[in-house]
Amino acid sequence: DCSCCSNSVCVGFQGVEGASAAAHALSLPADAYGNDPRLEVMWAMKAYNHAEVYFNLISSVDPKFLKLTKLDDKIYSTFRETFKELDIKLLKADDLKSDEAKETWRPFCNQYEGLVEDFNYGTLLRLDCEKDYTEENTIFATRVQFFAIEIARNREGFNNAVYKAKSGKS
Repeated sequence: DCSCCSNSVCVGFQGVEGASAAAHALSLPADAYGNDPRLEVMWAMKAYNHAEVYFNLISSVDPKFLKLTKLDDKIYSTFRETFKELDIKLLKADDLKSDEAKETWRPFCNQYEGLVEDFNYGTLLRLDCEKDYTEENTIFATRVQFFAIEIARNREGFNNAVYKAKSGKS
């Protein structure tokens, strides 16, 4: 346990000043850090918090009404033009991580540089959209990959299962 806060994992940033310092630290270029384990913990916590908020959102609001970015329409249309056959209901790691997939994803993602804030930040993505975030059902993706897939899941009705299960609606 940490001596300053008694948490089992402490990143050393406490209170308002700590939050500001953490935000500043996360905004610096990656090469400024090397492999600082505190930063890796901060990234993991940030990604987990984002995932938790998003899952709570699709559990409580009908996903077809959600707007995730100002560019949802553009992201969705270019995603479906580029990835016509991608099974977004049940992704496989190779759909994002294989060399072939990376060759297609890279230009797709890069077109949103400067348009989608933090477009290439790491984020957690569910492989099976009908299930919660678990170690087995989660993959690391860029933020714009997350937006593209989740906007499509919302519009195409694949996230309805989560909403109906959590809200008790049929």
